[in-house]
Amino acid sequence: MKSEFFSWGGAEEVTGSKHFLRVDGDLIQVDCGAFQGRRAETDKKNRNWNYDADGVSAVVLTHAHYDHCGLLPLMSKRGFCGNMYATPATRDLANLILMDSAHIQAKDIEYLKKRAAKRNEQFNKQPLFTEREVVDCLTRFVTLSYHRPFHLNEGIYAEFYDAGHILGSAVTVLNIERSGTSLSIAFSGDLGRKDLPILRDPEHIPPVDYMVMESTYGNRLHDPIESASAKLAAVVNETVERNGKIIIPAFAVERTQELVYMLHLLSDEGRIPKVPVYVDSPMATNATSIFRVHQECYDEETRRAFLDHHRNPFGFNELNYVVNTEESKRLNTLKGPAIIISASGMCESGRILHHLKNNIENPANTILVVGFMAQNTLGRRIVERQPEVKIFGDRYRLKARVTVLNAFSAHADYTGILEYLGKLDRKKLKRVFLVHGEPEAQSHLKSMLEEKDYAATIVRYGETYDLTPL
Repeated sequence: MKSEFFSWGGAEEVTGSKHFLRVDGDLIQVDCGAFQGRRAETDKKNRNWNYDADGVSAVVLTHAHYDHCGLLPLMSKRGFCGNMYATPATRDLANLILMDSAHIQAKDIEYLKKRAAKRNEQFNKQPLFTEREVVDCLTRFVTLSYHRPFHLNEGIYAEFYDAGHILGSAVTVLNIERSGTSLSIAFSGDLGRKDLPILRDPEHIPPVDYMVMESTYGNRLHDPIESASAKLAAVVNETVERNGKIIIPAFAVERTQELVYMLHLLSDEGRIPKVPVYVDSPMATNATSIFRVHQECYDEETRRAFLDHHRNPFGFNELNYVVNTEESKRLNTLKGPAIIISASGMCESGRILHHLKNNIENPANTILVVGFMAQNTLGRRIVERQPEVKIFGDRYRLKARVTVLNAFSAHADYTGILEYLGKLDRKKLKRVFLVHGEPEAQSHLKSMLEEKDYAATIVRYGETYDLTPL
C-alpha cells in the first residue's frame, strides 16, 4: 500500500483549504475552500486549479466556513462524480453559504458588465458558479452524525468527531486497511476552543499515525473566554455613554449567534442598557434558523440556560433581524446608540461595508472586531488602525474607536492545540502536518511542537509527503 498526503490550498495561508490523501490510485479530498484576500489574486486562484476534479473519489467536508466549502460547486461542474460527506448541520450551513455566494457573484458580475458597457469595454467573465450549480452540488451530499463510521473506498473508512469550532464542525479520522497494512490520519479542519458559548468542547479522537492540524493562531494566546462577556459589556456601556454606535463585522455563521447569545444574557442580567441590537444580514438570519434546528450540537450550559426553560437563545426584546435592503438602509439614519452586527466578518463584501462607510469617521462610534482578519483584507487594515482605508473605492479616515476582542475567536490558540495533541498516543503519532496558518504562526507552532519532541512539518503548496507504512 502506498499512501501520500498533499495540499492545493490552505498551505502556508489561512484560506482556500484543499487537502488530499492518495492511497494507491484512489484520491480522497478533504475540504474545497475558496481563497480570500486580494481580489485579482484570489479570483485567479479560485478559477485555476492544480488538479482534476474528476480524479477525486470522494470529498469530506470538515465544516461549512467559506474558506473550507466555498468551491464545492466547481467540483461537480468540473467532472466530480462521487459523494460529498459532512455532518447534517454542516450540509445545511453549506447550502446557505454557497447559495449566498452564488447570488452575490451574479450581482457582482451584473454590476461589472453594466460598468464595462458604459465604458464601451468588453466584459466576458462569468461567476464561478450559479445557484443551479449549487443545487447540483448539494445532491451529492451524504450526511453522517458524529461517531458513525462510513465507507469512502475500498479499505478506506472515515469517522467524524466534534471539533467544537462551528455548528457541525468535525475532526475527521480516516482509517486505511489494505494489503495487510493499516494507517490512520486525522484532519482537524478548524479546531475549536474549550468553553465557547453554545457548542460542546472539541472532542478527543482515537490514536492516529498522522495529524493534519490547523495553525491559524499558532503564535497567539486568546483572552480567556470567561472575560468575553465582561469586555463586551464594557464596550457597549462606554460607547452608549458617548451616544455612539457599535459596528460589529461578524461572520454570519457562529460568531453572530455567539454575540446574540451573549448580548441576550447581558441584557437579562442588567449589565448593559436596553439598547437596540440589529442583525443586518439575511444569511445570518437564516443561519440562526439553522442553529435553532440543530440543538443536538448545543452544550449543556446552553440547554440549562435556555432550552430547559423553553426560551429562544437567539431572540430577546431589543433584538431585530434585518432582512430587506430598505430596512438596512434605514439603519444609516439611526439617531442615538445602537449595536449593528453585519456580515462579512473580514469586511470584504456585504452590508457591513455600508455601515463602515457611514460610521467609520465618527469618533463616538466603536468598530468591534471579534474574529480573525486575513492579510490584505479591509478588516485587517482596520485592525492595524491605518489612518485611512478605502471603501467602495473612496478613502475614509479611521476616526472611530477600534476594539479587538480576542476572547471570541473560535480557533484554538497554540496552548489549545498543544493540549489537544497532548491527548493523542505519542508512541503512535509519527508526524504533525501544519496547515491553515500564516508563516509566522506556523513557524512559532512548529518550534513549540519540536520543543516537546513532536515531528512537525509545515505543509508546502503542492508538495507531496509520503505516508507509506514502514
